[in-house]
Amino acid sequence: MELIYRPTAGDFEEALRARARRSTAGRAQALTAPLVAAAAVTVFSVLQDAPLPVWIISLVLSVTAACWGTVRGLRTMARRMFSVVEPYGRCRMVADERGAVSTGERASFTVDWTVFREYLETPGLFVLLGGDRAAGVAVLPKRGAREHADVDRLRAILDRNLKRL
Repeated sequence: MELIYRPTAGDFEEALRARARRSTAGRAQALTAPLVAAAAVTVFSVLQDAPLPVWIISLVLSVTAACWGTVRGLRTMARRMFSVVEPYGRCRMVADERGAVSTGERASFTVDWTVFREYLETPGLFVLLGGDRAAGVAVLPKRGAREHADVDRLRAILDRNLKRL
């Protein structure tokens, strides 16, 4: 099974958004800032005996700002991840039951499936995740497949070796 593709920053944004929605670690990361903002405003408002309208306005503004910051943070993280793989140029990834070998224009590496614990699928990607405590994320764009059957073959390999989210 082979994929040939050039990674894009959009691939990493899509992967991180999907991770934030569908994995425990991703949801925890995405919800931490808004929850901390809400708790801080609530505690401060109670301690300062703030009037209810002030408390509500402060709560809405702080949670909105925290959500915006979380989205910006995911975009920044995606750009940084992309900047690491961008020099590799066009990639050729070959997957089998043991793992995957990825060869770029300037480097190559081999990954055993045991490095990843689970994966999720988006309309355009397979996203391999290192688990709740690992930050490892690998992006496999479906556009790199020569034909639709290759996507199905990769999905079958991933299903046999990783847990699907």
